[in-house]
Amino acid sequence: MNSIDWIILSATLIFIVAYGVYKTKSKQNVEEFIRGGNTSKWWTVGLSVMATQASAITFLSTTGQGFYSGMGFVQFYFGLPIAMVIICLVFIPIYHKLKVYTAYEYLESRFDLKTRTLAAVLFLIQRSLAAGITIYAPAIILSAVLGWDLTMLNIIIGLIVIIYTVSGGTKAVSITQKQQMFVIFLGMFITFFLILKKLPDTVSFTDALKIAGANNKMNLLDFSFDFNNRYTVWSGIIGGTFLMLSYFGTDQSQVQRYLSGKNIKEMQWGLLFNGALKIPMQFFILLVGVMVYVFYQFNPAPLHFNPAAENAVTQSQYKKEYHHIQEELKHTQALKKEATIAFLTNPSKDLYDSNGAQKSWIDTYKSQDNLLRIKAKEIISQADPKVENNDKDYVFIHFILNNLPHGLIGLLLAVILSAAMSSTASELNALASTTSIDLYKRNLKQPKEENHLVIATKTFTLLWGILAIVVACTASLFENLIQLVNIIGSIFYGNILGIFLLAFFIKYVRSNAVFTAAIITQIIICTLYGLIHFKMISLPFLWLNLIGCLLVMALAYVAEFTLFNTKKRIKS
Repeated sequence: MNSIDWIILSATLIFIVAYGVYKTKSKQNVEEFIRGGNTSKWWTVGLSVMATQASAITFLSTTGQGFYSGMGFVQFYFGLPIAMVIICLVFIPIYHKLKVYTAYEYLESRFDLKTRTLAAVLFLIQRSLAAGITIYAPAIILSAVLGWDLTMLNIIIGLIVIIYTVSGGTKAVSITQKQQMFVIFLGMFITFFLILKKLPDTVSFTDALKIAGANNKMNLLDFSFDFNNRYTVWSGIIGGTFLMLSYFGTDQSQVQRYLSGKNIKEMQWGLLFNGALKIPMQFFILLVGVMVYVFYQFNPAPLHFNPAAENAVTQSQYKKEYHHIQEELKHTQALKKEATIAFLTNPSKDLYDSNGAQKSWIDTYKSQDNLLRIKAKEIISQADPKVENNDKDYVFIHFILNNLPHGLIGLLLAVILSAAMSSTASELNALASTTSIDLYKRNLKQPKEENHLVIATKTFTLLWGILAIVVACTASLFENLIQLVNIIGSIFYGNILGIFLLAFFIKYVRSNAVFTAAIITQIIICTLYGLIHFKMISLPFLWLNLIGCLLVMALAYVAEFTLFNTKKRIKS
């Protein structure tokens, strides 16, 4: 990075924070601080919802997912439009009619205080962990690539978010997210076109797609029922629908975004806007990762994208062995480049065997490339077991810093940090609102003035922000950060969604049965994930959403007519 990058990065972040504070500097009541005064238009609602979900993890991990695994990850989002329609028809009218501040207020009117409190606590647990990860994700990667101090980065990102979230609440979050989404879209589109420009003059975008297809990166749809495959059409539509219903319908970080809408129509149009744009957006981000892969078919790619890992091994006794693998990779990449050029020249020419054409050579060199990278990771683990040897999340940032012009580097770092800030701000805002309304205010013995509740909510925002920074400073990198966030959600979301569906549709199931079923379900789901994690069973984590939802509903139904024996109370 040079001075131009620093100026662009600093100016972008300072403007976003200052603008958010300035636009919300007037004195606010609880209605304005938590629900933004219900003044947001549908496009503000839609962009705010999208920005909340599109964290820095989206741009770092999803591009890495596209680079290594291709476009198949887009199937994860196939259930989102279905979920948006259901939420618009069922959830929003109920929330709007009751004029709730949080999603969990409804559960007390339908069940009782302990059920409302349980759902709120489950949300607070999973969202507080996710808030720490959204800070940690860009911090650890920027730290490794740029050499910045990790702890200091965690603190800086967290403090920036705390400043304008405490200052302006929901309205500040929504206002700043519009600016952040503009920066994000601008940066990603410029990057995409620059990647295409950096390809050889003879390689068109159509050729790039052919190369990606020859490397099995364009396999969009998998209709199999293979539980060893995390992302299929069925897991996306079924498991994804339940995950998205839970996330957008019951997670306060999202519910609070559309509750700020001016009226019920603005809320619904905002969610439908998000449902229409989200899959194309994720498709595009994955495609950026695929195009980075195509770029490296014509340009030297590092053996490992995490510079901290490479530094660790080059300073160890395994230096010569690692260097030998690097030389082998150079040779393999040169051969694969020749095969790629020949494939474009004459795709039907058979240079390998009677079963295939030039594509067969591409497959062969791709396999050799993968094998060398596996060996490199094994050596890195031997050299330093503590260093992260999974480099999916480092691919995009490595490409940015080593292949893009100065100025754009600063803009894209602003994209990554803006995405981290937007998601974290929404999470802190939701955590504080849930704590203030569902736990603090509900358990006050005497009513307090509105100003007291505003101060309490701001205090909770500060405290949750500090906790998120602590989580970020003590976190460790997972296989893939975007998967980690979705795994955390899948462990809790199905259970919470089942509680809400019971509340909406099964009127004769009462509070004691639901509360008992929810406790048992959460224990079972945590146990199931433990079995999945330790490879004792084979089950994609997305299915935990469906299992959790159906399980809590079934257990509540059984408990109602056995443990609590309330048949006589049924009126319907």
